[in-house]
Amino acid sequence: MSRGNPNRHLMRRILKLLDLLKGNHIELDQLLESEAPELLLPSADPLEVRAACEILAFMDEMPGGFLIYYADGDEEIIYANRGLLQIFQCDTLKEFRELTGNSFQGVVHPDDLEEVERSIRLQVAASQYDLDYVEYRVACKDGAIRWIEDYGHFIRNEPARDVFYVFLGDATEKQGRRQLERELIDHEKQQLLSMRQSYDEEWAQINQEYLRRLNVIEGLSVNYDSILYADLDDDMVLPYRLSSRIEALFEKGPRPKRFNWYFDTYLNTKVHPDDREMLARETAPEYIREKLSHISTYYINYRAVNDGVNQFLQLRIVDVGHKGHVSPIVMGCRSMDEEIQHELRQKELLAEALNNASLAITAKNTFLSNMSHDMRTPLNAIFGFTALARQSIRDPEALQTYLNRVERSGHQLLDLIDKVLNVSWSGSNEATALEDECGLCEIIQEVYDFLSPQAMEKDIDFSLDCSGVLHDHVFGDPEKLNQLVMYLANNALTYTKPGGRVSIVLTEQEELPNYYASYQMMITDTGIGISQEFLARMFEPFTREQNTTLSGIHGIGLGLTIAKNIVDRMGGTIDVKSSLNEGTSFTVNLKFRFQPDLLPPAAGSGFGGYRECRKLLLVEDNEINLEIETALLEDLGFSIEPAENGSIAVEKMKQAAPGDYDVVLMDIQMPVMNGWEAAKAIRRLENPALAATPIIALSANVFESDIQKSIESGMNAHLTKPLDIPRLLKVMEEAVLNRK
Repeated sequence: MSRGNPNRHLMRRILKLLDLLKGNHIELDQLLESEAPELLLPSADPLEVRAACEILAFMDEMPGGFLIYYADGDEEIIYANRGLLQIFQCDTLKEFRELTGNSFQGVVHPDDLEEVERSIRLQVAASQYDLDYVEYRVACKDGAIRWIEDYGHFIRNEPARDVFYVFLGDATEKQGRRQLERELIDHEKQQLLSMRQSYDEEWAQINQEYLRRLNVIEGLSVNYDSILYADLDDDMVLPYRLSSRIEALFEKGPRPKRFNWYFDTYLNTKVHPDDREMLARETAPEYIREKLSHISTYYINYRAVNDGVNQFLQLRIVDVGHKGHVSPIVMGCRSMDEEIQHELRQKELLAEALNNASLAITAKNTFLSNMSHDMRTPLNAIFGFTALARQSIRDPEALQTYLNRVERSGHQLLDLIDKVLNVSWSGSNEATALEDECGLCEIIQEVYDFLSPQAMEKDIDFSLDCSGVLHDHVFGDPEKLNQLVMYLANNALTYTKPGGRVSIVLTEQEELPNYYASYQMMITDTGIGISQEFLARMFEPFTREQNTTLSGIHGIGLGLTIAKNIVDRMGGTIDVKSSLNEGTSFTVNLKFRFQPDLLPPAAGSGFGGYRECRKLLLVEDNEINLEIETALLEDLGFSIEPAENGSIAVEKMKQAAPGDYDVVLMDIQMPVMNGWEAAKAIRRLENPALAATPIIALSANVFESDIQKSIESGMNAHLTKPLDIPRLLKVMEEAVLNRK
């Protein structure tokens, strides 16, 4: 082939045409849309003009990008096809030139430019006849970064300027398979070289134009594992790239086969039986001609069977012939397994989400049903015993009995509400475990002392053993530890019949580096036990093996859920073993940092310091709460000064003298100014004695975040409603003593 003959050189035809357009001030789109382009350039060879137009139109319609630019100077862009404009999200060639600065250097990402140009120079220097190959990033119009595969060729264009022409494909989704792609490309390059040699030796009639078209296909078909060229008029198909599926059909190498024979054989040997009729219909020459008479390309999704394994494939057919007559086509086949598997996974996730939603609705309905029953039971008792108390005003003994039962029912209702709030807390992002100084044995002893009367009433042998603990004082969350032991021990006592046994055993398992130790707590009972079926879901919210009606025991199935959440938040484990009618054993394993050196308790500590505080500023906006709290505290000998909101409380503190108020009891949610804002304002008072007055929150806000806000606002403590008088007296005592 003569490289000096411009009439037979593809790129020189295109460059010559573009130079003519530029010299005659004619836009490329105007030329391509013209039915007689040769008339726009009367000075040029009409055949040359029409041939070049067909080549450019072909490159404009093929998927993927095609670029021509000068090899010297600023590497000025000469031409870019529509596929490249689409990759960069540009509507016109003018917009693309502005985006890239009309330079190949503006096409490549700045971080990749130096390496890309170095690689191109090396490849061109190594062989000026082969395509150079580079990968790099580009910045699209919207700022998105995409990966590009670049197949380029250097053309020496004496006496004019040398140029590069480049085939570009979007390779973003292929970065995860880079190594495999490199190996495949290397193999295909060797295959291409072999094909070229075979064509030179055996097919001398194949001209340079045909070889250039193969190069175009190579650059624009990097995503396809099989590429075939077909001519419908000649009933011919020629393989360009062979996958393992169709290699056997071309056992003598890439030589032409009959188009109809190829598809008949392929359909009967490789295509899934359920898809054969559809694929046969949509690959028939008559169907292809009809389809491509309206559009330039279409695709068919189908299934193939390769070595007994189903594969999801997509066949794309592109018209590469002259307008008005469909005969030469290019067919590319690619795997759709990843897309189909992704779609199947999405369907599985949707089905799982629907199932979870159904389970959640069932759990909610069960919870509401149980909650309605278990809340109405103590409410019914409260209303009933209140009515009986009114009728027994003149019978003090009966009146006291009914009031005690009202109080007991109220505590039962409060316990239900606390458990629901605890579950809500433990499932939120606010749930954290604190690290405060505390004594493990002391916490468990408090629970034991609290539950001992219940055990005595049921005639249950209730025991506690902490003798196996060497480091009792640790850094942990005393409130959550108390809740954990309380839920597990109370659960054991509740489901153990009279005459049974319940034991709590705390042991230190192992001393670890950096003052850490592992502890194990076992709570064992001889109660009714738990069935093996229920063990698998016993920690799920709102689940009970038997509801209140069947078991006769009040509860909504949250205690064990809260216990499990507390253990999880502390980084521990909880295990359970149980047999029906024999008993249950809960084993909790936790790690704590223990206190290596302990100071002796401060002198003078002990209950009773609250007697040193006489006058209280009670900040409460609810009239009923204010009336109840005032009556209870005045009965204990305190003098109460009320304030309706935080703003009034701050004004009273400003006007007070030091010592007028020993303690401020502060509600949180109030109009005008809430309790947190009021506490901050009191701490900012100019008089340091007034600013240091102890402030204790009394609020229905029970979450950890609310308690933390109270401490951060300057309060000494945060107590929850309903009012726990013994707890309040102890906290006031500590606050007054600490102030002194």
